[in-house]
Amino acid sequence: MYEYIQGRIAELTPAYVVIDNGGIGYMILISLNTYTSLSGKEQAIIFLHHIVREDAQLFYGFASKTEREVFRLLLTVSGVGANTARMILSSLSANELRDAVLTGNVGLIKGVKGVGQKTAERVIVDLKDKIGKTEANTDFLFAQSNTNREEALSALVALGFQKNLVEKLLDKLLKEDPTMKVEDMVKKALKSI
Repeated sequence: MYEYIQGRIAELTPAYVVIDNGGIGYMILISLNTYTSLSGKEQAIIFLHHIVREDAQLFYGFASKTEREVFRLLLTVSGVGANTARMILSSLSANELRDAVLTGNVGLIKGVKGVGQKTAERVIVDLKDKIGKTEANTDFLFAQSNTNREEALSALVALGFQKNLVEKLLDKLLKEDPTMKVEDMVKKALKSI
C-alpha cells in the first residue's frame, strides 16, 4: 500500500499532477481542492489512494490526509466510484461535505455534476453515522491539513511541552478553526499553556 509521495511538481493541471521522484514521473489524479493547495508550489507531499483495475493502475492524490479519508469514505457509498468521489471533492471541501451530510442537505450534494437525487441521498444516509463516529475522535475533517498540526506539535514539543498535553490543545484549536495556520496554532497554544 502506498501512503504518500514526495517530490518536485513536474506538471500541474486541475485534473492531475505529475510528481518527479527519483527521476520517475508519477501521474496522480487530483481534485480541484488539491489543485488549489498545490498551485504555486515547486515541491509537494501528496497522500495517495491506489486503485488497481483490470485495465489500469491509478493513483488518486490529496493535499491532506483529511481529504483522502473523505474520498475513502465516499468510495464506501453504493454507486459512488473513484471519479464521482473526486468530482464531489472538486465541488465541495471536506468541511462543506461534512456539513451537508450532517444537516441532510441533499440539494448541495445533488448540485455536484454527475450526482443525482438518489446518489446524494445515499451519500447522506451511508456517511451520517461514519462522520458522526469519526467526529467524536476529533481526528477527521477538523484539520484542513494534518501537516500544519504536526509542524505545530513538533515546535511545541521542541520548546519542552508534554506531547499529550499539546496534542489535546491543538485538536481543540483545530476544532474551533480548521483553517488555522501553524504560526497561529503555536501562538494560541503558548497562551493557553
